[in-house]
Amino acid sequence: MDKIQKLFSRLPKKERLQLQSFLDALVHDDSFRKTHIQKLKGGDLFRARKGRFRIIFHYDQIRDVVVDSIKVRNESTYRDL
Repeated sequence: MDKIQKLFSRLPKKERLQLQSFLDALVHDDSFRKTHIQKLKGGDLFRARKGRFRIIFHYDQIRDVVVDSIKVRNESTYRDL
């Protein structure tokens, strides 16, 4: 089981549904992407915020979103990227 699936299995149902709908919008809605993301310094990674969660992702060759990790925001969220 990868880290993202493990995180989803530990979340309460309400948070899991909110995060899943946010990810669906991020992946499928281009206008949503333009308003909710920021490029991270020093690479090709981007981040999106949803409450206390940070979604770290990049784009592949055909501009599809590839989610690298989902983390709960704390002081070490952006270390080791």
